[in-house]
Amino acid sequence: MSETLADIAIPPQFPDHTQLPESDGTFVKNFQEHPQTVILTDSIAQALQRLHPDGQYCIGQDCGIYWRETDPPEKGAAAPDWFYVPGVPPRLDGKNRRSYVLWREYIPPLIAIELASGNGDEERDVTPLPLAGSREGAKPGKFWVYERIIRIPYYAIYEISNDKLEVYHLVDFSYHKMQPNERGHYPITPLGMELGLWQGSYLNNPEQFWLRWWDLEGNLLLIGQEEAELQRQKAQQAERRAEQAERKAAQLTERLRAMGIDPEVE
Repeated sequence: MSETLADIAIPPQFPDHTQLPESDGTFVKNFQEHPQTVILTDSIAQALQRLHPDGQYCIGQDCGIYWRETDPPEKGAAAPDWFYVPGVPPRLDGKNRRSYVLWREYIPPLIAIELASGNGDEERDVTPLPLAGSREGAKPGKFWVYERIIRIPYYAIYEISNDKLEVYHLVDFSYHKMQPNERGHYPITPLGMELGLWQGSYLNNPEQFWLRWWDLEGNLLLIGQEEAELQRQKAQQAERRAEQAERKAAQLTERLRAMGIDPEVE
């Protein structure tokens, strides 16, 4: 029984990511969606590099997860606004990923995040495949697909319009709504991080709430711009301390000379 999943040949009728549509023709629903996914990826990048020194992970931003074959193909895909998959290469055969094809990769995302433009009903839709299949053009609900088929361990829904965040954890094959900790964050234990809301400004957007990552001690994971600013401030503080030390040394030298002591004489 030495055969592994990676060794199993996939029949040619099961397409790969280069043969499947990378879009269903829809567009981003709100202006916050793009910067929100960017800040999630930017702030977690260094932590994931430490977690995966071999580089074996991928992040999807508004791209499809194909979980079944359909006609047209995109009906068999779900597209979270942001998701993270551990233990898979970021590129396939030297090519950028166009989508994530579950029947070829086998490993589900660890977490999927949906940025709800409305009240979150679409993101909480539990319509099962048999019922959806009875209606022309209908698709099963996202919640049902993530919970019952793809089985994503953590599923977060952020309602942008009212700054409401819900996180679900897959326990015994069903989603259980998590309760926030004392900091108002949701621990994603396998990642060693917490997910929560942070109030501030990002890029050209006014101050508002953003989904951000913290470590399990409650320290905010910084984006590149914030890290650069922090290092600049540290350098300025070090320079000020050096200047203060130099002034104190000069003042001490003057006092010693006023007392008739030459500090340069041993």
